[in-house]
Amino acid sequence: MSLRRLEPFAVPLLEISDLVVVRDPVTAERLPVRKDGVVAELLAAGDRRGARIAAAMPAVDGVLDPLAVDRRLVAVHTELQRLSEELRIGDRLADLLVPLLAAVRAERADAAPLRVVDIGCGLGYLVRRLAADGRLGADVELVGVDLNAALVTEAERLARDEELPCRFVHGDAFRLPEPATVYVSTGLLHHIRGAALEAFFAAQAGPGTAAFCHFDIAANSLAPIGAWVFHRARMRDPLGRHDGVVSAQRAHGDAELLQAAAHAGPLVPLLYEPRGRSNPFCTTLRPVLGVRPELEAPFRAALGPRGSARLVGAA
Repeated sequence: MSLRRLEPFAVPLLEISDLVVVRDPVTAERLPVRKDGVVAELLAAGDRRGARIAAAMPAVDGVLDPLAVDRRLVAVHTELQRLSEELRIGDRLADLLVPLLAAVRAERADAAPLRVVDIGCGLGYLVRRLAADGRLGADVELVGVDLNAALVTEAERLARDEELPCRFVHGDAFRLPEPATVYVSTGLLHHIRGAALEAFFAAQAGPGTAAFCHFDIAANSLAPIGAWVFHRARMRDPLGRHDGVVSAQRAHGDAELLQAAAHAGPLVPLLYEPRGRSNPFCTTLRPVLGVRPELEAPFRAALGPRGSARLVGAA
C-alpha cells in the first residue's frame, strides 16, 4: 500500500468487522448476513481490497457462516491485544481510574462496592489487566460486557486460566441489573457515529454512575500512517490489517468528542491529552472522560498539577 492511499478519506470509512455482524436494533439478536451484500457495500465504497477479504470468508447458501466469522474475530482480537499491551492502555487507564475512584470514595457516604464496566470488552484485556494489577482496590468489581457471545466466552476462559477476580457478560452494558460506577472502553468510539454517539454518552448519565473514561484513537494527520505501519508489522490477519487503518481515519476529533460527551449531562466532559497538549508521535490513543461536577476538583487534585494540566473541557 502506498502512502498516497493514507491521505484523508482515500480509504473508504467502512470496517469489515462492522459489516459481517449485524444485530436487530431493538432485540440485539444476531441476524443473517449475506456475503454478496457485504462485498457489494465495500465495492460501492470503492474498497476493492476490503471486498476481496470479505469475498474469501466462508458462507453457506450465500450467508456468512457465523461460526467462521466468530473464529475470525477472536483471532483478530487476539492480535489486537498486543496493541493494548504495547501502548500500555491498561496501565494508562489505571493511572486515571486510581485517582478517579479515590475521589468517588471520598464523596460517598457508604462503603458499597464500586463497579467498573468495560463496554465492548472483546477478549476482556482491559478488565483482565486491571484485575491482575490490583491497583484499583479490593472494593472494585470488574465487569466486561460485549454483544458478541464468542468473544465473551473466550474472555471468560482466559480469566479462568489466569485465575483473575473479574467477570464477563454477554449483552448490553447499559442493561445490567446494577449500573456501573465508572464505564470504560478502548477502541470503541470510532465505531459509533452521529446521533448514536450522542445516545451512547447520554446512556451513561444515570444516577448511579459517577464517571466514564473511554480511550480511542487520537485524530491527527499521523494516525493513519502509524496505524498502517503498526498493523503491517504486527497483524497477520488481512481483516485486522484492513480495519486497523480504516479505524484511524474514522477517529473523532477533540471538539466532536467533547460535544458528544456533553450529552451525558450532568457529567462534566473532559479530554485528557488533547491534540494541542500532546505529542502526535507519542499519543496514539487518548481518553475522553465525564465526571460528576462534585468530583472534578478532587479528581484534579488527586491527579496532581502535571496530570490536571493535561485535562481540558469544552471551550
